[in-house]
Amino acid sequence: MTEAVNPERGPDRAADPGSERLARAAAEAFAARGFHGTSTRHVAAAAGMSPAALYVHHRSKEELLHRLSLEGHRRVLALVRDAVAGAEGPVAQLGDLVERFVEHHATEHVSSRVVNYELAALDDEHRAEVAALRHDIEECVRDVVRRGVTEGSFVTDDPDLTAAALISLGVDVSRWFRPGGRWTPAEVAVHYRGLALAMLGVAPPGLPPSPP
Repeated sequence: MTEAVNPERGPDRAADPGSERLARAAAEAFAARGFHGTSTRHVAAAAGMSPAALYVHHRSKEELLHRLSLEGHRRVLALVRDAVAGAEGPVAQLGDLVERFVEHHATEHVSSRVVNYELAALDDEHRAEVAALRHDIEECVRDVVRRGVTEGSFVTDDPDLTAAALISLGVDVSRWFRPGGRWTPAEVAVHYRGLALAMLGVAPPGLPPSPP
C-alpha cells in the first residue's frame, strides 16, 4: 500500500530536532524490522510522536531512508578521504582507511546496516544518488590498492577485486557486530587492518613478507 505524503515538505531537515528524532527512530526501526516491515506508525511511535507528525517533517518513509542513506554514505566518503589524506604511502593509507572504515561500521552498526542493506527500497532517483557516493568510496579504496601494487608495496593479481573484498568485509561488520560482545569496535578495527594488509602481502611488523 502506498502511504500518504505531504508534498509541501522537502528532504533537508538536518537542523530540525523533530526530524532528527524521526531519523534516529527510523534507523532503529528499519534495522529491526526491515524497511518494508516498518510502517510510518512504527517510526512515529519509536520517536514518541504521532503518525501525522512524520508528514510534517518528511514526505514519506522512503524519504527518511533516502536521508539516512545520503548522510551515512557522505560520512563514510569523508572518512576514507581523510584517512588517505592523513597518511603517507599506500600501506599506511590503506591501514588507516580500513581501520577507520571498520570502526565506523561497528560503532554505527544500526544505521550502517540500514544504509547498506536497504538500498533496494529507494526509488530510482534516490538510489542513483546514493550509488554515486558508493562509487566514490569504492574508487578511493581502489586507488590506494592500485598505487600500492604499482609501487611494489602490495601483491595481488586483481587490485579492483581485492578492493571490493576489503569494502565488503568492512561493511559486513555492521551486520554482525553488537555492543557488549567479545570485541570492542576498536579491537575489531585493528584486527581487520592486519587482515587487509595481509591480503595484499604486507607482513605484520617483525615478520618477513610472504613469498610471491
